[in-house]
Amino acid sequence: MIRFIIVVIIVVFYLVLSLPYAGLEWILGKFNREASDLRQLRVVQSVFKLVVRITGVKLTVIGEENVPTDKPVLYVANHKSIFDVVITYARCPRLTGYISKNNLEHIPLLNLWMRRLHCLFLNREDIKEGLKTILAGIDNVKNGISMCIFPEGTRNKSEELLLPFKEGSLKIAEKTGCPIVPMALTNTADIFENHFPRLKPVEVTLEYGKPIYPNELDKDEKKHLGAHCQNVIAEMLKKQS
Repeated sequence: MIRFIIVVIIVVFYLVLSLPYAGLEWILGKFNREASDLRQLRVVQSVFKLVVRITGVKLTVIGEENVPTDKPVLYVANHKSIFDVVITYARCPRLTGYISKNNLEHIPLLNLWMRRLHCLFLNREDIKEGLKTILAGIDNVKNGISMCIFPEGTRNKSEELLLPFKEGSLKIAEKTGCPIVPMALTNTADIFENHFPRLKPVEVTLEYGKPIYPNELDKDEKKHLGAHCQNVIAEMLKKQS
């Protein structure tokens, strides 16, 4: 319980005390937006790394060399915990925006930082609005910004290894040709969700698979890109279990 309280204090203090810094970066961004964005990314990553350290999580990372650092990518991952974002975002080598559920858009201060870091909010109930979000993600990739999405569409609270991947979530890669980096996370739900509100120090594995290039897939794999990525991540998860 103490770990949980410390993490909450750190996050709240950061969101409040970082407002002057965000204002400064807004001004500096007028002169060099990319440099400003990168500085803000590193600051948030430092906070996330601190949070992971406080939880006591022992993180094993496999295949990080598979992540291209010279071009934007689309990260896709299984989703069991809010810590999936904390752990993966802390390791992004370049500017990266996450596609999140739209209810986070209404949380003060958090929504400010998410927008500043190119995160997008997806309304799963409105097809038209959802399409706008995907199109915005495509624009981000074309502008050199990586994106990350959890194609299951929600946190998987079932006993199933994976929920079916939403095919539309892979349109960002289909339309831009950017590489897809599959990520497999194990045991993240046991950090927090499985025993709310305690934070538990557990062993977590994050594995990066080899990049998938949509334009190099055969016709059937390309047609069912979501299912293809799901199979790749499923095999990674089975190997870790």
